[in-house]
Amino acid sequence: MDAIFPPAQLSERATVDPPRLTPAALITIDYIAPSQSIAPYVTTLYHFRCDEPVIRDIQPASVGHLCLFPHGTGELHFAGGNRDPNHAIGLLTPLSRAVAFVIDGPFHAVGAALTPLGWAALTGLHAGKHRDRLLPAGSVLGPEIDALGAQLLGAYRAGTMTGPECALAIGTFIEGRIRPINPRHLELVIAVGCWLSSAFNPEAGALNGTAGYSARQVQRLVERYFGLPPRALARKYRALRVAALLSSSQLSLEDEAEIAEAFFDQSHMIREITHFVGRTPARLNDRETPYLAEMINSRNLRELGG
Repeated sequence: MDAIFPPAQLSERATVDPPRLTPAALITIDYIAPSQSIAPYVTTLYHFRCDEPVIRDIQPASVGHLCLFPHGTGELHFAGGNRDPNHAIGLLTPLSRAVAFVIDGPFHAVGAALTPLGWAALTGLHAGKHRDRLLPAGSVLGPEIDALGAQLLGAYRAGTMTGPECALAIGTFIEGRIRPINPRHLELVIAVGCWLSSAFNPEAGALNGTAGYSARQVQRLVERYFGLPPRALARKYRALRVAALLSSSQLSLEDEAEIAEAFFDQSHMIREITHFVGRTPARLNDRETPYLAEMINSRNLRELGG
C-alpha cells in the first residue's frame, strides 16, 4: 500500500482538505457472514477488489484482521511512526486510530475482521503492546498460515478459487486455531462489551471489581484484550458508534440529542470522529466510501453488548 498518509497528516487532510477516495462504482466488496462456530471471534469475512492503478480509502480503528493480498503493493504508516509493507499474507494488529491508504493497484484483499475475543484466541498477543502494525502472519501464526496463504493466493490468482471461497478457508483456519481464554478474562471481555454499549461516555469506574479484579487489574486486562485502556477505549467506540449513527439515513431526533450530549462541542466531535474513523461527520454519508461505510456499520460492532 503505497504513499499512505502519515498519522500526523490524517486529521489535517480529513478536516481541511480531505483527499478524494476511490469512487464506490470502482470498488467491489463481498461480505461473507462467518459460521456460527466462529461468530464470537470474527465480525465479518470479506473480499475487496478494485482494478484501478491507484486506490484510496480509509481503514477505521479496528481490532485486527487476518488478510491476504493477492494483488496490490505498498505500505501503511501507523500511529507512533511504524511503517509496514502489505505482506501477501498479513496480520493487521489492533488500530489505535484510523489509517488512510493509497495503494498501487490493482488491489485485491481477502480476509477476516476479528473481534477482541478473536484477536486474543487466535494470536495470544497483548493487543496494546502489538497495536498499529501490519505483520507477516507467519511470524505470529506459524508456518501453517504461510502454507495455506500460499495455496489460496495461487488458487485465487489462477482463478480456481473465488474470493469468498478463500475467505471461508481463512475462517476455517481460524476455527482450527482458536485457543481457550481464561474464564475470568472472558467474563471481563463480555462485561467490557456491555459497558461500552451502555452509554457514549460510560464511567470507567463501573468496571472495577468485574470478575473479581481490582481497578488496576481491569486497566491492564482491558488494554491486553482491546488494545487501549478503558477511557481511550470508550472514546474509540463512542466515535465508531456515533459515526455509524451519523452515516444512517434514519437518524432519529433522540439519536441527534444523545450525540450532541456525548461531546463537549461540535469541534470536539469532529476531532474524535476524524481521529478514530478518518472522516469528518459531514463526509460520513459519502456513498463513495463503501469500505468505510461497512467497517463502521453497527453489525460489525457486535462485540458491544457482549
